[in-house]
Amino acid sequence: MTRSYLPDAFATHKVEAMVKLLELDPLDAEQWDFLQSETTQDLQAAPGSGKTTLIGLKLALMADAWTSATCGVCVLSHTNTAKNEIADRVASLATGRSLLRYPHFIGTIQSFVHTFFSLPAVRAKGVEVRSVDDAAFETAAIRLLQHPNYSTLRSYVERQRDGTGIVTGATLTYKEGELVVTGATREPPFRAETNSGKQLSSLKWTLARRGVFRYQDMYAIAQQYLAEHPGIVPAVSSRFPFVLLDEMQDTSATQHELLDLVFASSPTVVQRVGDTNQGIYSDAGAVSGPASFPLAGAAELPVSRRFGPQIAAVASRLAVRRPQQVHGAGPEGQVAVLLFDEATATDVVPTFERMAAATVPEDVLLRRPPRVLGARQGRGGSSAYPQSISCYVPDYTPPGRPTAHRALIDAVRAAGTQWTSGADSHEAATELWNALRASFAPLTGEGLPALGRLERSAATPGGRVRILLRELLVHGAAFDEAGWGMVTEHLTVQMKLLADRPLKAVGLEFTPAAEAAAAAGGVPRSSAAVSAVRAVPGTIQSAKGETHAATLILECLEKNGKKFDVTEALRMVAEGSDPQRELKSVQAAVQLIFVGATRPTHLLVLAAHRDRGKRYAEAMIDMGWDLRDLTEH
Repeated sequence: MTRSYLPDAFATHKVEAMVKLLELDPLDAEQWDFLQSETTQDLQAAPGSGKTTLIGLKLALMADAWTSATCGVCVLSHTNTAKNEIADRVASLATGRSLLRYPHFIGTIQSFVHTFFSLPAVRAKGVEVRSVDDAAFETAAIRLLQHPNYSTLRSYVERQRDGTGIVTGATLTYKEGELVVTGATREPPFRAETNSGKQLSSLKWTLARRGVFRYQDMYAIAQQYLAEHPGIVPAVSSRFPFVLLDEMQDTSATQHELLDLVFASSPTVVQRVGDTNQGIYSDAGAVSGPASFPLAGAAELPVSRRFGPQIAAVASRLAVRRPQQVHGAGPEGQVAVLLFDEATATDVVPTFERMAAATVPEDVLLRRPPRVLGARQGRGGSSAYPQSISCYVPDYTPPGRPTAHRALIDAVRAAGTQWTSGADSHEAATELWNALRASFAPLTGEGLPALGRLERSAATPGGRVRILLRELLVHGAAFDEAGWGMVTEHLTVQMKLLADRPLKAVGLEFTPAAEAAAAAGGVPRSSAAVSAVRAVPGTIQSAKGETHAATLILECLEKNGKKFDVTEALRMVAEGSDPQRELKSVQAAVQLIFVGATRPTHLLVLAAHRDRGKRYAEAMIDMGWDLRDLTEH
């Protein structure tokens, strides 16, 4: 095969020159090894190990040495956030910007499948795609279910608890050479020959002919398309002689299967990068065998430059999927635990804000505001306490309420069509921004400025909102479910920062709780007088990939409703237990804690109920943690 780039692309002198040009820290041995590797391999990268920087550096070197006009680099990630970060890094250099154009491709796995397989397959059948979105499919399916043609199915569904899920979860699955209608888990909810089975299949195919699909449908359509047109596989693999897969731990079993079908038997070099201990999406753990990540003998980046030894020690003990000793080479940092009870739960966040203001340099807090994270947004039906973020922040409003979320998706699609049609791009951006302002009004009030008044610097909330706005205009229509959820949460964070603070700077202010406490003499005046940057609450899932100056992890009830996540994490750290011997439900809960606990640079705070956390107090103190019992003040 003819080489598509110059043979000295990764020569030592070129790497050193590029590192100097990009003003990067010197590379360690493991980073050099990955950077100069030109063969298929996996890279297991610890949080904060410079994975994205290294990917950007490698791509910049490849762009500088690329010679082919018809073959390109293919860079795929699980989320738009990760994809954007890579694109921003390669775009910082003139040569790197060439990777944003043909013949190269930088995007999510979902957008790759849409672009090269599923959308051409659907269009070849004369179907105009109206939506690829689970929420849109649900609305259309429930509406169509009311038609007399589906009376038997409707009658059955109405007799079942949560029976509408049978209809809204109807999915196309590729089996034995054809597309069949199954449930979301690839199993049919009825026998095909029953009346209900026939009507469910009819309903699903009616919506498919109308161009209304679920995200999962597109992978099945792509599989059939490749089976019926085998020449596409060598065409695509030869188009991309080098493939880099980022955030590999979060790709689903279906995505693995499809990517293997295209690239596994080809001469394409495939380099997969990620951190298996951060694989928090439900299907990610289902992959095993030849496609599992990372493969035995994978290269490793164990040194984190995000945080220091204290936080690194916590991360090392909470590595559930794969044992990993994380070495902290960042700021020294501090770990703390806040113990609370029902009466003091609402004091947890204000206390954290004061701790962050007293511990973290002011300029760092301004640049990376503190975050408050929990695994659950709202309370369920259990009497257990605490269950979710709302137990600590009573006025917390989860983003993406169904009606607002639906309206936002519709607005994005309309503005995106206007943007790509070559019409007035400024008008499209303005219309979308106005729709966003309206959608977020319940959270931000009337405090959001007009589009023209948004700050442009990426270091400000206004600048970050501009980046998200452009992402929605360009790629919003192709977002998968995870992409929609993540962009909504990122928007919520930035919108709140934008509405609560002056436009051109994230200002410092006293929180009401801090002022009240100072006035009552609850804390020393010298402590309360330290300005506190207000922390923004959200889910751990939404913060994946972020870096914070300080992070608070709120104890929540794990999804089975039997254990509390922070308490389980504290137990494992204090006892030094083997994470891989824990119950699956505990592993899943602690894996989320691992993701949240590896976000901060300077301060990690864990909040646990006093009745459960107090038993580990001595171990925490011995480890040098700051332990504060809010019930004693």
